[in-house]
Amino acid sequence: MLIYFFLLCAVAGTMILLRHLSRLHDQPLLPRDYREILSSGGMNVVTDYNTIGYFASGDTALGFQLEMVRALEQEWGVKVNIFLENSLEENLKGLQEQRYDLVARNIPVSMQLRDSFAFTDPITYNKLVLVQRKALFNEGMEPIRQHLELAGKCIHVTGDSPAILRLNNLSHEIGDTICIERDPTYASEQLVMMVAAGDIDFTVCDEKVAARLAEVFPEIDTETELSFTQLESWAVRRDSPALLDSLNGWLHRFRESKQFALIYRRYYE
Repeated sequence: MLIYFFLLCAVAGTMILLRHLSRLHDQPLLPRDYREILSSGGMNVVTDYNTIGYFASGDTALGFQLEMVRALEQEWGVKVNIFLENSLEENLKGLQEQRYDLVARNIPVSMQLRDSFAFTDPITYNKLVLVQRKALFNEGMEPIRQHLELAGKCIHVTGDSPAILRLNNLSHEIGDTICIERDPTYASEQLVMMVAAGDIDFTVCDEKVAARLAEVFPEIDTETELSFTQLESWAVRRDSPALLDSLNGWLHRFRESKQFALIYRRYYE
């Protein structure tokens, strides 16, 4: 009988513990703002893997975003933990779930995104361009120069590319269908390579990234613009106002420095 009593107590204790843990799990995470980040000694930053965000050259890690974040790390004296994820949707989801404190990549700021996230002051300015093959590498077919010529064409983009919104708007502007093929596997730079190889005919890319890739792949044409100049910023959660203010203060000073000029020239010029 005594054994059964102890077993009953153990079961009851386990149920109480599980209920308590369940309640803790259901509680929302406390906001993680600038003070909490500094107190923890580490900041979790996600960026994308490409020649602008982060890439490996031999044994060396390079990238515009990486060098910017390293400069921030040195200024704030906080260890930055870098995470790599090409999907912008996953970046922003991780930000909301507090797996990341900062999304450090070139995000074209739109009204829709502003409803859910906070953005730093613009870091870069960019445009979307159509990537296609030059006539010499496309059986003599001249590149498209007029938006009306995109009617009925199929353009491959990354699965959650911000360019999708622009292409949908462009379809309405020309009054005809533009087929948008979302690729869940490849990043924009890989899609550019596929255009150069003749595997696909069209993709969309940031003007500055396209210009760098055009130096490597002489087959591609990047002269047809698809958008006006876009502001590109980093993203933080809306419940991190102190982090946003601190980032903007640092960006304002850093953008005026020789170090920023060198970093920018290295990757964009």
